[in-house]
Amino acid sequence: MFSTVSGQIHTLLVSPTFLACAFSWVCAQFLKTIIKLFSGKVHSLIELFDLMFWRTGGMPSSHSAVVSCVATCVGLRSGLDSDVFIVSFVLFFITIRDALGVRRANGIHARRINEIISVLNFFEKKSVEKELPKEEELPEDVQQVKEVNGHSPLEVFVGVLLGIFVGMAFSVLK
Repeated sequence: MFSTVSGQIHTLLVSPTFLACAFSWVCAQFLKTIIKLFSGKVHSLIELFDLMFWRTGGMPSSHSAVVSCVATCVGLRSGLDSDVFIVSFVLFFITIRDALGVRRANGIHARRINEIISVLNFFEKKSVEKELPKEEELPEDVQQVKEVNGHSPLEVFVGVLLGIFVGMAFSVLK
């Protein structure tokens, strides 16, 4: 049993499709980190590692790179008429739609909510100075919400191109 599982894990880890996906993600995150580093938006080593391994959003889109890489590899290796390609192609479009629409809208909404919270906190401080009755004060636990960054169309497009190129390059491997 263990030899079968370890053999399957080995097969996965040396699969050109798996390697291509991992490589496209690493490339996208590396490019994103380099761009942020040269634009002066990285201020510490911890922030650098956070950006390289965890943070989402920015140029290029790593999600777009990975799903386009999967669809490219599967399409070239299994055929454009295979069921697994159709599934990967549908997941590609769902991910792209999410990156451009839902996640982007969430980021915009979070920014606006944080602006509202800042204004409310400002007025709360002013009301405390004037000693308004307690029932008119804001709750003390009003916190800023996390701003999840979506992607611009250009960030998604560059991620898709990166994924397609990496997928094509790795698809020639056996």
